[in-house]
Amino acid sequence: MNELLGLWWEWFPDLLQGFFLSLQVTGVCLLLGIPLGLVFALGVSAPNKAVRLIFLFVVELGRGAPALILLQYFYYGLPSAGITFSSFTAAALALAYCTGAYTSEIIRGGLEAVASGQREAADVIGLNKLDALRFIIVPQALRIAIPSLLGFSIIMFQASSLCFTIALPELVSRASAIGSNTFQYMPVLALAGIMYAVVCIPATIIVTSLEKKLGASSQT
Repeated sequence: MNELLGLWWEWFPDLLQGFFLSLQVTGVCLLLGIPLGLVFALGVSAPNKAVRLIFLFVVELGRGAPALILLQYFYYGLPSAGITFSSFTAAALALAYCTGAYTSEIIRGGLEAVASGQREAADVIGLNKLDALRFIIVPQALRIAIPSLLGFSIIMFQASSLCFTIALPELVSRASAIGSNTFQYMPVLALAGIMYAVVCIPATIIVTSLEKKLGASSQT
């Protein structure tokens, strides 16, 4: 046991750098992806059929393609078209597109869950459709969608582990490098798993608690 703890102590600084990089990629992809999801949700719900079909195609493409394929495409595929990104930028953009595609359905569900009386009230007080969306519909929809969006954020943090395939030195990439050099794959991957769990388990508890609170408040 002491030997294992000694190895973990030796590897921890290197893994911690990768851990912070995983958090950075996740943060950027969420900052870009959730607003993109709102745009996609509004586009899929647009009254114009052509606009709806275009956005639906974009959303289904993002939902249908595995995150690993999107990462490979942004990093290895786009250079053939003259567009080159660093591994961090490619990872952030690929995961942001994936986030936007999936969260669009979450947000669209929130938009549809807003009571129709809210829209009628907006019409009564003279708000146009854009202002009604900005000040009444979207804020309420996002409040409804927050637990699901937070839950999806945990999934994207875990999905950041796929970024090792495009040479991003995140947590899994560093753990694999240590394993290759020391042949101590099980201990180092166990430590990496614990570091993921330190974020994911408390976050899951918070999401569950938030869902219960919002559910209780909606019934009152």
